[in-house]
Amino acid sequence: MSSRESRPIFTLILGLHLWHFAAGSCDWSGSDLTRDNDSRTVLQVRLRCTEGSVAWVYPGQALRVVLEPNLSYANHTTVCIKPFRGFRQASVYVERAGVLELLITDAGRPEQVFCYRADGSQQPAIYIQVHPQRNLRRRTEGFRYELIWNKNMSPILSQNAKQNSCQPCNDTELLMAICNGDFVIRGFIKSVSHDPERQTSSVEVSGGRVYRQRSGVFIQEAVAPTVVGGSTSPGATWCGRVRVPLQCHVKTGAGEFLFTGSEHFGEAWLGCAPRYNDFLSLYRAAWEARRHFCDFPLD
Repeated sequence: MSSRESRPIFTLILGLHLWHFAAGSCDWSGSDLTRDNDSRTVLQVRLRCTEGSVAWVYPGQALRVVLEPNLSYANHTTVCIKPFRGFRQASVYVERAGVLELLITDAGRPEQVFCYRADGSQQPAIYIQVHPQRNLRRRTEGFRYELIWNKNMSPILSQNAKQNSCQPCNDTELLMAICNGDFVIRGFIKSVSHDPERQTSSVEVSGGRVYRQRSGVFIQEAVAPTVVGGSTSPGATWCGRVRVPLQCHVKTGAGEFLFTGSEHFGEAWLGCAPRYNDFLSLYRAAWEARRHFCDFPLD
């Protein structure tokens, strides 16, 4: 967070009453037009999923979002929020024990992700306060959210991008990455582009095999037909983009790589990316010594 302020919650909602609206789903979309015009009412939404979205159409004064997923198996949880494009007329606070901590203002970078720790038995609530304005035309304020655990090395968890996120993975981290990564793909670096505004680099990957992916970040595209055994068969290759913090100064490189990492808000974030032949040598040695953490196909 670039800035933060803390104030008693009563300074913002003293005299207001909660108006409960929804519970039990992953996504919520609603407006203040469905209730009366009492400016003292705070709309409250309860969601029970680990990821989803909140879309507030014709927003009123305030919205309180309580995330209540079943996280009894997770000791440490991080909540990450990605505001919608055009998030300009509201601020987002984290409510902890009756105190509001400023998390997001309208001065953030586009596509920026904001995260906070949510340890403890009582999950902090998310509180959105709309800025007074005269423009009454239709608009929507909202965000996507994800609850993350056991992924503290993910680049999106720090807007300052930890220095160690740019360091090559050691042998143990490489062997763990193929077991725990949201995606594992073998392929080549087709191109690299940089986005100073988002403070990220985008690595375009073109590959021959996806071993695992949590969602559809990597897709198959048709390529020129190939001749195999005297017959022509259509071909396809896997492709997609992997995000890397800009400060890592990633460049194009020749050869085949094994890309691993985590997926957040529909994007792949790089974790470990050894050259494929180097990884094979490491994995074979670990397998023979029974030091591997999971089986990996070598065909």
